[in-house]
Amino acid sequence: MKIQKIHHVAYRCKNAKETVEWYEKHLGMRFILAIAEDAVPSTGAADPYMHVFLDAGQGNVLAFFELPTCAPMGRDENTPTWTQHLALEVASMDELLAAKASLEAAGIEVVGVTDHTLFKSIYFFDPSGHRLELACNTATPAMYAELDRVKRDMLAEWDRTKKAPKHAAWMHNGQGFPK
Repeated sequence: MKIQKIHHVAYRCKNAKETVEWYEKHLGMRFILAIAEDAVPSTGAADPYMHVFLDAGQGNVLAFFELPTCAPMGRDENTPTWTQHLALEVASMDELLAAKASLEAAGIEVVGVTDHTLFKSIYFFDPSGHRLELACNTATPAMYAELDRVKRDMLAEWDRTKKAPKHAAWMHNGQGFPK
């Protein structure tokens, strides 16, 4: 078997209508589908829901469930808020900066522009508290080749030590990519 692509990624939301309108307005995603049921098809459990789907570009679909009969949604309190996020790619730095300005003008708090060496990004939260990232690639083919070369050694060292390996320290040490 070989996975073809991600069919969709689904998260819970506080309000399906608010979520659709927010993603349309702030991220330009097109609302493509709504499914509502009184029972869960896979389990048969009586649990009404609204399932909405948004076009995230190039065949990628972002979906949300509103679950009105369940306890209010929360988050994994044992995981830092910066960890779980959805990163979406934009085509250029101009688009990234325009998105940042637009989000801030709408009163949305934005962190960044953060330079990750391979890409630059901004971070913000949707109305349900999901952390989102918009990213613009800046890496060179040589950077990707070097990271590909060291990836297994890095993973093995991490697995042994649980300390950050230094194989790719050039990404954040301020000295740049080695020539």
